[in-house]
Amino acid sequence: MRVTRYAFAALAALCVGALGPAWTARAAEPLVIRNGWVVISGDMAPLVFEDPKLTHLKKYGETYTVEPIHFKGTSPQITALASGQLDIAGLAYSSFALAVENAHLDDLRVVADGFQDGHPGYTSIEYMVRNGGGISKVEDLKHKIVGINVIGAAVDIGARSVLAKHGLQYPGDYSIIESPFPAIGAMLLQGKADVVSMVPPFNYAPQVEQGAHTLFTMRDGMGTSQMIVMVARESFLRAHRAALDDYFDDLVRGIHWMLDPANRPAALKFVARVAKQPEAQFAPYFLTGKDEYRDPNGMPDLQALQRNIDTQVKFGFLKHSIDVKKYADLSFVERAAKRYKTETASR
Repeated sequence: MRVTRYAFAALAALCVGALGPAWTARAAEPLVIRNGWVVISGDMAPLVFEDPKLTHLKKYGETYTVEPIHFKGTSPQITALASGQLDIAGLAYSSFALAVENAHLDDLRVVADGFQDGHPGYTSIEYMVRNGGGISKVEDLKHKIVGINVIGAAVDIGARSVLAKHGLQYPGDYSIIESPFPAIGAMLLQGKADVVSMVPPFNYAPQVEQGAHTLFTMRDGMGTSQMIVMVARESFLRAHRAALDDYFDDLVRGIHWMLDPANRPAALKFVARVAKQPEAQFAPYFLTGKDEYRDPNGMPDLQALQRNIDTQVKFGFLKHSIDVKKYADLSFVERAAKRYKTETASR
């Protein structure tokens, strides 16, 4: 009996020893972060994670990996967040407020900057009309068709804001149709819309530059906008704080690499490869003053975000405003920025 007991104990120890490393490896597998995006050249995440060696990421593949998930607009990402199919989303200011107010995602938190529109010294989203189309001023859009990617999106609110300043109200004075960003330029040139919202890189397509011109910009109606914010649910942030610290450390590191003028030639080749588009399409604007602004440390402009959401209330997209500071957790990018500063100072 004693021999059998010892034999059993030895066998159990052997099994634990044999299975232990495998179990530990499984337990230590990197966190897979499902990261939403709309235009790959717009958001720094998930772009910088597409080539961890190039962008000098340190923890990618060790404590976390990124699974990019494409959406035609920011609004559909709300459903994915609510259903647990997405971990970090890039939401426009319009979608963020809708997620909190209408989808009741009270635990949603702004965690980082996506990009800012109309920032001093940088571009603003253009609303373009056909050359020779008979539209020379905003008032000419009465009874015309406005093309945007998604009704209720930030570019929709930006257009309505400008048109309202010129006495045009929806739906009585104009109509709105939807089209994905890659197709919206062709829709304008084919006469299916009279003015359309154009974002980089699509406004720099040769046929668009030759056949259309800018009538107004989002900045004309909104001023500086916190156009895209990175968001996540508080439960996800709380459950994976250590891995997410590494994610945001690498995000800030990658943004700094992308924004370094010395790296622009390599960054152009990189974004063209990831987007599967000619490099010449990005060369005129990408990472210059003709591009949208990205904060180097991933810090969003919460004051601009508050103004943007208040504008949504004005146009009836929201019944009530929200205090954005209550829905922000900037601790990750704040820690990441401090660590990056320390890291670079010691070189």
